[in-house]
Amino acid sequence: MTTMPLLVTRQGAIVTLQFNRPEAMNALDVATAQALLAAVQDIAQDSGVRAVLLKGAGRAFVAGGDLSLLAADPVQGAKALLGPLNEALLLLQNLNAPVIAQVHGAAAGAGLSLMLMCDFVLAAEGSKFNLAYINLGTSCDVGASWALPRLVGLRQALEIAMLGETFGADEALRLGLVNRVLPAAELEAAAQAFAERLAGGPTLAYGQMRRLLRAGLDHDLATQLQAEAQAFDACARTADMREGIDAFLTKRRPKFRGE
Repeated sequence: MTTMPLLVTRQGAIVTLQFNRPEAMNALDVATAQALLAAVQDIAQDSGVRAVLLKGAGRAFVAGGDLSLLAADPVQGAKALLGPLNEALLLLQNLNAPVIAQVHGAAAGAGLSLMLMCDFVLAAEGSKFNLAYINLGTSCDVGASWALPRLVGLRQALEIAMLGETFGADEALRLGLVNRVLPAAELEAAAQAFAERLAGGPTLAYGQMRRLLRAGLDHDLATQLQAEAQAFDACARTADMREGIDAFLTKRRPKFRGE
């Protein structure tokens, strides 16, 4: 296995980002954060990317931030780590391409936060989750305070964040933190098939939809109706919407091109 902290591969319109520090259960260090930012910057400039898949090498998805970095200097270590991570997250949120997390083993701390920020999560049976920050005497980062209450509601988010307890894949599914739980042996193929399905969809409409659904929790109705109208107008100008309508009227399967 290469020593690069992040492996970037492309298969058609799908880009896979694999965290690659298996000896550290893919704990996020500065090099990994910088590599993630560089990869996402490239993706953001490439309209041919129509789905992004995040996964981890070895025994875990991502087991959190690298505590050796924080132990040496908590203040400067956090700044060096969070700067590129936060920039990468903002770019990921603004993509048209949907983002899928393929989770196995542990998703803890910043790893769980990163998972929460994805659009879809497929998890292996036996996966373990813990927001963990409170157990280290700190508050959360990497978007957890934004994503978690949106997914589970404030009361449940407070319990997950402030008790710092570990829970399994079935509980994550019940809470709505993951979309599907699969046998570990089936996870890789299922995640790839899921990404392929999304990569064959109307990518520009996906981008409008993911932004609308997130913004809707912060807007009043009038503002959201205006945003919906603007998004629909943008979609109405695309080849994919014309293709979708024609396919519906002629009773055939649409062939979206992400245009």
